[in-house]
Amino acid sequence: MPKAMINGVNLHYHVSGRGVPILFIHPPLLTSSIFNYQRTELAESCKVITFDIRGHGRSDPSEQPITYELIAEDMKQLLDYLGVEQAYVCGYSTGGGIALHAMLSYPDRYLGGILLSAMSEVSDWWLKSRLTIATTLMQTKLSQVLNMGISWGNKDSYQTYKQLFGTAKHGDPRNIMEYYAYSKAYSCTKQLPQIKQPILLAYGQKDRSFYRYAEILHHLLPSSSLYFMRNVGHQLPTKAGDRVNRLMRQWIMMQLEARNGEGVKEKMEFQRSLEQLSMYGNEWNEDHIHSERDL
Repeated sequence: MPKAMINGVNLHYHVSGRGVPILFIHPPLLTSSIFNYQRTELAESCKVITFDIRGHGRSDPSEQPITYELIAEDMKQLLDYLGVEQAYVCGYSTGGGIALHAMLSYPDRYLGGILLSAMSEVSDWWLKSRLTIATTLMQTKLSQVLNMGISWGNKDSYQTYKQLFGTAKHGDPRNIMEYYAYSKAYSCTKQLPQIKQPILLAYGQKDRSFYRYAEILHHLLPSSSLYFMRNVGHQLPTKAGDRVNRLMRQWIMMQLEARNGEGVKEKMEFQRSLEQLSMYGNEWNEDHIHSERDL
């Protein structure tokens, strides 16, 4: 991955494939390596843009404190540097909050959003406590223990674990701590109705603590589709990579066809294919949570 001076800091980035651009945003401590499966498989039909957030992985540390505003500006300037006028943005976990903030801040730059296990706020005690613990550990000599735990939790194989751990260990502890702390305090829930672009929401069926965040986003975003993936928890990019990639590819294709005014038959075929990839938990009322406003 090359580096480029973006917004006053050297960012480590990678571009692969040709087609509609997708910019990927990772959560704290982890790096763009979390999207290795997306980089490999989606590059067949899309321009996949990944980067290490400043202070993470191979990107240089940031003298400025890490905020969503700063990262969103970095994203815009990275797109400028690459000559990309508009892109879809995909955020995983807390990276989804950054994706939402970027669409709110620069709506003309983003065609739509893909949010994987994402949230617009942190409002349950379990997630708050986890982010508090992570913030604390990043200020101690136990930061690499946290790295081991996060990397191990996101692995689908030992090889994946080594890749995630190996890249994450290069991050700056202060910047990672700042990212965790900012994520805990951030909320854009009240601004969600302002986001007019189509949004794909995907969650793991086993990730029950995030059902509340799925409902918040789906209820308040004007144009969203919500899908739960069978037999997987929070770690969709790695542990359900193939299914997530197919869902993303087909959803983007559907958005492009809709923008071009193409037809009903394609919508029906697309919907049938999505049903094969995802399902709802039994406790959900399908009429309440399911929307096809952008399909």
